[in-house]
Amino acid sequence: MLGWILCAASTFTLNACAQSASPVAGAPAPATASPISANSQMQVIATGLERPWAVALLPDGSFLVTERPGRLRRVGTDGKLSAPISGVPEVFAEGQGGLLDVVLDPDFASNQRIWLSFAEPGDGDTAGTAVATATLGNDALTDLHVIYRQLPKLEGPNHFGSRIAFDGEGHVFISQGERNQKDMAQDLEVLQGKLVRLDIDGTLPNDNPFAAGPGVRKAIWSYGHRNMQSLAIDPRTGTLWEGEHGPRGGDEINLPEAGRNYGWPIISNGMDYSTNRPYPQTIGTSKPGMESPYHFWQKSPGISGMAFLVGHPDNAWNNSLFIGALADRDLIRLQLDGNRIVGEERLLGDLGERIRDVRVGADGGVYVLTDADNGRLLRLEAPAVVK
Repeated sequence: MLGWILCAASTFTLNACAQSASPVAGAPAPATASPISANSQMQVIATGLERPWAVALLPDGSFLVTERPGRLRRVGTDGKLSAPISGVPEVFAEGQGGLLDVVLDPDFASNQRIWLSFAEPGDGDTAGTAVATATLGNDALTDLHVIYRQLPKLEGPNHFGSRIAFDGEGHVFISQGERNQKDMAQDLEVLQGKLVRLDIDGTLPNDNPFAAGPGVRKAIWSYGHRNMQSLAIDPRTGTLWEGEHGPRGGDEINLPEAGRNYGWPIISNGMDYSTNRPYPQTIGTSKPGMESPYHFWQKSPGISGMAFLVGHPDNAWNNSLFIGALADRDLIRLQLDGNRIVGEERLLGDLGERIRDVRVGADGGVYVLTDADNGRLLRLEAPAVVK
């Protein structure tokens, strides 16, 4: 029996006045969702994590958790934290930088390989998003290889992204930010503000949209992104979903397609933090040849980790997309009908903690990390289906 502390979840009800998402083409305004049922539950698995950023669910029921200062820990089924696992790459642990995502390789059962994204230090005070693979042992990583580096490396502590997702067809997608250098998101000669697609061995796919183009980075899948901190593939369809922070307002979800331009900073639903007006580069919320967001929030929740719960018809949360919210200190549940977003529910507003990551277990349990100096790993269960 897992050593979880159980607490009634009936106190964590839907915030009825939460800002809902604005309607855009292909995504109608969400319907009002009902409050959480009193028989849903929240379980505290672990505490004492320093600024945890991502969690991976291991086959034996334990967990891997990254801490942004640069530590990787196991969390046992009894909730105990291991000592930091050795062999983690050096990270740039300033501002939003540090050790970021952790995911298991699709063939983890046979190769024990994990993937890490992180802010990698460069010369001087520069840094850039990077991704490494390594073999996981009991208390150490071995065979560490950096397979991706965002170039050029830049000064500044913000907008590193970064999430990792596999498409099941031998490719890996890597999200990142534009390092707070807005115009770079439109420049195909640099990697800032780009969604990247690689073969799973780290090589460049020859069918990437810019693979044959001169003067462009051949790893680019899509561009015009700001700071992508959400990335997941819908197990039902293989569709890639991506979420990114707007500036002051305008957090958005996209379904990125090959070679498409998602507009930042030319089009945006957000404003300059200092003036509350559009940035000088922003001409409006749409432009021919640029993709408007599939879904957006006029008031930014500060979206972070993203995970699908599908394939559980007896689960009240079946066919949902969960997204962490940093600014709103909440967990967002988007109810899906195919790709259509038909409802929005806020699950953890009463908790008052920033939600950094969310993952879904094989049993339909929803795991979340709270972003704090004393961060927690939690497990949520849906209310029972009324038949």
